Amino acid sequence: MSGFDVHFAPCAAVGEMVITDQTQQECAREHECPTGRHCPLDGDFAELSGLWEKPPPELHVRENKHH
Repeated sequence: MSGFDVHFAPCAAVGEMVITDQTQQECAREHECPTGRHCPLDGDFAELSGLWEKPPPELHVRENKHH
């Protein structure tokens, strides 16, 4: 059993499984989809990616400051 819970879906546009726990823009960039391509998985992606260097300001996350 894995400790990862990643969601995948088959994408007819790229002909392979894609991760839907990312934003649609991240997926398009990863799979080199051309601008304007109709995405068959439109609406199935996360609104916010779970991957970031620093939390987006809209999450209002306080930074833990170590002294």
